[in-house]
Amino acid sequence: MARTGMQSISAPIRPPAEKHAAGNCAHADACREFAFTPADFERVRSLIYERAGISLSEQKQEMVYSRLARRLRALGHASYRDYLDRLEADAHSPEWQEFINALTTNLTAFFREAHHFEILAQRLAAWSGRRRVRIWCTASSTGEEPYSLAMTLVEAYASWSPPAEIIATDLDTTVLATAERGVYAMERLEKVAPERVRRFFLKGTGANTGRAKVRAELRALVSFQRLNLLDPAWPVTGAFDAIFCRNVLIYFDKPTQRRIMERFRPLLAADGLLFVGHSEGLYHCTDLFRSLGKTVYERTRAGWGATEARA
Repeated sequence: MARTGMQSISAPIRPPAEKHAAGNCAHADACREFAFTPADFERVRSLIYERAGISLSEQKQEMVYSRLARRLRALGHASYRDYLDRLEADAHSPEWQEFINALTTNLTAFFREAHHFEILAQRLAAWSGRRRVRIWCTASSTGEEPYSLAMTLVEAYASWSPPAEIIATDLDTTVLATAERGVYAMERLEKVAPERVRRFFLKGTGANTGRAKVRAELRALVSFQRLNLLDPAWPVTGAFDAIFCRNVLIYFDKPTQRRIMERFRPLLAADGLLFVGHSEGLYHCTDLFRSLGKTVYERTRAGWGATEARA
């Protein structure tokens, strides 16, 4: 393996540093750098819903201001009205992607909601030898989830070349770039079992001290690409044995959630599993998916078509 300033990890992991949000002004309007009116906020709410399906509550006004302020600085705008006018003047402007990147939330961790990976490992044992397994991670974020899936595959099959593939997608191109690099601050690995850290990561040295990089063998199991769940056509095809769509649905309203679930269903194999976040439920989609408990779902039998399921 080529030397790139990373070595096998054996040193103990340092505890994560505390992160604190920036202080808030007592009177937000008085200390704002840019003019930002309630009408501007409503325009942002409308535009992000149209472009990404994200439903922003009225309580998100300060978040919107702070996240988009960097774009106004970068482009030299004095007000949000000017910035939004520029956006809407060109439907194909590359600034739309920057707008979406700024407003998407990317909270993730390795083996987050660990029971899901245990359930997947059990199902992999049942699938073993029957077919090549395909997994779609619909919200890759910075890569912790798809790499956790890759570790699960390597362990389940006891091989660095398991008969499986992972497709990892995300709306945000910035986090996808981080995921593709596969380099993380050491504190991001604090809750990963030490034996996994030693096996699956390389420890940074020199300029890379304090960071770790996923091994090339693990990186090879994941393919990353941009995908907007609201796009009329998705650059992925089924059938998938598992679809991970965790902590994504909470940003969509119920009609949008329903439309996405209707599109997931024919992409999931007959005995495949759909994983959603712990705070998400599919009570409005019971005709499409049946709960197996622990926010894991399978397709309902009603309406199965001969062309939908993989044998």
